[in-house]
Amino acid sequence: MEALLSVRRAGIAWLLLLAAGTVPSAQTPASRQATPTASPAARALNSGQYQEVEGLLKGATDPASVALRARALIAQGKYQEAQALLSPVASAQPASDAALELGLLELYLGRRDEGIRRLRTLAGRLDPRTARDYLRLARAATALASFADAQAFQQANGFFRDANRLAPDDPDINAAWGDLFLDKHNPADAMKSFQEALRVDENHVDALIGAALASAGTNPPAARAALERALKVNPNSVPAHLLQAELALDDREREDARASIKKAMSINPNSLEARALEAAIARLEDRTAEFDRRAQEILTINPSYGEVYRVAGDHLARNYRFDEAVELVRRAIALDSENTRAYADLGTHLLRTGDEPGARIALERAFKSDAFDQAVFNQLDLLDTIDKFVTITDGDIVMRLDPSEVGVMREYAMPLAKQALETLQKQYEFKVTGPILIEMFPKHDQFAVRTIGLPGFIGALGACFGRVVTLDSPNARDPGDFHWGETLWHEIAHVITLQMSKNRLPRWLSEGISVWEERRAQPEWGREMDLAFAQAINDDKVLKLQVLNEGFSDPRLISLSYYQASLVVDHIVDTYGEPALRNFIRAYGDGLETEAAVKEALGVSLDQLQTGFDARIEKQYGTLRKSLQAPKFDGKPTVDDLKKMAESNPESFAVQMQLGMALHQAKDSRGAIQALERAAKLAPTATGENNPNKMIAAIATEMKDVPRTIQALEAVVKTDSADIASARELAKLLEPLGDAKRSADAYRRIVGIDPFDRDAQTSYGRLALERKDNDAAQRAFRAALATNPPDRAQAHVDLAEAYVASGRLGEAKKEILAALEIAPSFERAQDLLLKVVE
Repeated sequence: MEALLSVRRAGIAWLLLLAAGTVPSAQTPASRQATPTASPAARALNSGQYQEVEGLLKGATDPASVALRARALIAQGKYQEAQALLSPVASAQPASDAALELGLLELYLGRRDEGIRRLRTLAGRLDPRTARDYLRLARAATALASFADAQAFQQANGFFRDANRLAPDDPDINAAWGDLFLDKHNPADAMKSFQEALRVDENHVDALIGAALASAGTNPPAARAALERALKVNPNSVPAHLLQAELALDDREREDARASIKKAMSINPNSLEARALEAAIARLEDRTAEFDRRAQEILTINPSYGEVYRVAGDHLARNYRFDEAVELVRRAIALDSENTRAYADLGTHLLRTGDEPGARIALERAFKSDAFDQAVFNQLDLLDTIDKFVTITDGDIVMRLDPSEVGVMREYAMPLAKQALETLQKQYEFKVTGPILIEMFPKHDQFAVRTIGLPGFIGALGACFGRVVTLDSPNARDPGDFHWGETLWHEIAHVITLQMSKNRLPRWLSEGISVWEERRAQPEWGREMDLAFAQAINDDKVLKLQVLNEGFSDPRLISLSYYQASLVVDHIVDTYGEPALRNFIRAYGDGLETEAAVKEALGVSLDQLQTGFDARIEKQYGTLRKSLQAPKFDGKPTVDDLKKMAESNPESFAVQMQLGMALHQAKDSRGAIQALERAAKLAPTATGENNPNKMIAAIATEMKDVPRTIQALEAVVKTDSADIASARELAKLLEPLGDAKRSADAYRRIVGIDPFDRDAQTSYGRLALERKDNDAAQRAFRAALATNPPDRAQAHVDLAEAYVASGRLGEAKKEILAALEIAPSFERAQDLLLKVVE
């Protein structure tokens, strides 16, 4: 993460400025000032009572009152009236609040030269003495940075800092400061500012909306809760209604989005943002002529409002339609060549189409105008890293690997990617449009930046954009944390379904198919949530199909939603057949939404599909659900209590597990194993710490019962795809038994999870050679050699023997000579060389 956030080019790192507190300001304030109490008019403005603002301030001519009156008019779209009100006061007092509001209005309406000139005049003439003076300067500098002067962001931050020193409890200052952080893709610091504002005034609408924006990408339920609070305080908040519409669009709830936009436009019919979002929906729904008409209507209000195209492009990109997004953002830039955010968006969209050279050009242009955008900074820094990656091409697949990993991962990642693509293309009767770019990162934050522009993204392992796949390499996380092969297969399935649907598939179906395909590829993949889903049924937390897509934007439900979606796909295939699933995918490509697509492809209504799915999961999970229920018991049960409970509840997984653990603590190891064996039969798909066989293995190890330990560990690795610790223990126990087949299977699992385990690769290679699987042996020995083992001579000879076994004598000789160059007297190498020469 440090590398991603270090200083880039000659620019000043935003985070360093914040940490050091060295941002220059016009004047260092001398002492703290009392926080002004909000006036009745300000409170009326905050609550959206715009007529009351006018009534309270009618006839007032001081700049602050005039500015408040104008803001009420602007919130209703009465721009000409606001301008007429502000102009005389702004002319008479060019450093006043009225001048600030007029400058901002001029920028909003596309009169850029006038607005910039007015705000620069304000900044030049205002001699700041109060917190509100510094706030006025900060707001002016923020606007100038967006339109004219990138370094003004530094000044804005400094002015906010000075204002905050004078009035740390002023919620207006903290809310506006949070907006600045948010604009720089710094949601964490933005949220701190918004929370500080809300600590003082829990009903501060701008702070509530800011908090919603800061959490919208990571915690949509929290964002919705903040918006509900904002709208309760101010039902006429256009920004709140529009953010509600944005969240609804992310869940593909377009009717809800339209309703929110309609409310916003009833308040302000001239809102550029509301009109742009309305136009974006038309473009999403392929009503291109309507989109063009609405865009032209917007341009009559602001002739340079390229945002209408950028916003539509953003929503196309959120729906994975990146090629179309690129086209629209280019139109935004053609209309407004100074739109820095459009260049940043263009760079991100191009990254997701695989055009990294084009992305670099766009991002460099954005960085030139705004050196403080964290996402742009991170993406450019990462492109410098990717430039050093090694590129491997095989057919439709272009794979980029870190130089430190390429020797190992080229042996496993490319063959698996090819296998997945070939298998899935055949199953779906579909040929993808290539090339398919796959980039694998040894550091998780590199993957996160390549995917979303920012570090973090903790829960994600991989991503697919249609023709581009990004994912963590095995080294990005601790061994056993995940199975990279499972992730790669999952993402290749996305390539198929996204392209088949012309990138119009809802997330629930795309993710459901990918998890379902994991299970088809390997029986132990994609099963981690089986017990959790059964428990969710008991807890009545299973989502209805109508709202299943919303589960993917809720961090509390996302894992469950992935698994449930895969079960829906399972139900569709079993009930209606694979051709119906393929038709279902294509129906979205024809422009249908879920209800119409279900009817078209499956011949039933969504309600009928729901009824059939409910019946299926009740049948499939009825026994498992029942086993997870446990009788209530007052206090802590004794071993005897648990024995009685187990006798009267023989089908309770929970009771058998409790009994097993209690017996183990009571030193009754055999009794514990018997109870855990009953638990394993009741829940054969249990994984992780809930896996009874894992407990059995531990108890059997204590008893030194090697056969029983092996039996339990073999059961564990058949359900826990990433449990490398159990696989390693299993391999160690099997080795002295001389059971080559079982040993090879254990080592196969180890190198599948962690291809960088050189000892496992060497052991697997020798076992493969014994059973004459020369290809597997060569791959394992090449991978072991690529890890730079301490005994490289031995590794070269291992590989040479595998080449000899398959008749590749020239390559064998090359490896032998490499070994002899390291160890000239190495007898094993000398003997093998003689054999090759003969």
